[in-house]
Amino acid sequence: MTTPARPRTGLRLADLTWIEAADLIGDGLPILLPIGAAAKAHGPHLPLGTDRLVVEAVAERLIATIPVLAAPTVGQGFYPAFMDYPGSQHIEAATFQAMIVELTEGYLRHGAERIVFLNNGVSTEPPLRLAAHEILQRHGTCVVIADLPRLGASCDDQWTTKDAGHADERETSLLLAIAPGLVRLDRLAETAMAQIDEQPALAQLRRPLRLTPEERPGAVLNRSGATGDATAASAEKGERLLAAMVEEIVADLRRLWPDL
Repeated sequence: MTTPARPRTGLRLADLTWIEAADLIGDGLPILLPIGAAAKAHGPHLPLGTDRLVVEAVAERLIATIPVLAAPTVGQGFYPAFMDYPGSQHIEAATFQAMIVELTEGYLRHGAERIVFLNNGVSTEPPLRLAAHEILQRHGTCVVIADLPRLGASCDDQWTTKDAGHADERETSLLLAIAPGLVRLDRLAETAMAQIDEQPALAQLRRPLRLTPEERPGAVLNRSGATGDATAASAEKGERLLAAMVEEIVADLRRLWPDL
């Protein structure tokens, strides 16, 4: 009896039976854990689920390219800057870190040896790194982290502004490529004026940021929930960025794990 060959592409864990999952995890396929807000303000023109939609689109392309198992998306996380906008959800950093560690330990308990955090967030970066260190200390497993907002450098020349923003040209282009029907095109012009109130320019010092649609103590007034101009966004730019991000992740994973 011949042993079944390892699949050349990946699968969604949620589509498998537990028996199929056991076989594939036992065969050494890495677990991909997508992390992206299911409910976070993205200006007047993008849906609350923008981050989740993007990270799931990247995950789908990854499983179509390399043999990895995509776990269900973690849609809740540490998003303090947008907690004042209706519909946005946020949990504290320690809670988020503990949740990620516990989820990861579940996969390790089932035999997984390779874990990838596919992170589509900025505020989630520090607690995810702490979670990865905790997993390393407890189990000796070195988690790999791919931060989507940091990927796609080959596309930098296509943006009309180089300043990183939120719900800006970059994010809006991604949504136009992934789910154009969810982009409120009639409200794009509002983002051209969607700048946060002026704060003192600091060369090295950093401060936490909390945006607010209404006046609140300690928060920065931003009525739109966007901090970048999205008027130059296009589906073509989004498709190019999406392809670049996937290409970079695949290249790095194959350097790390040549059997992929």
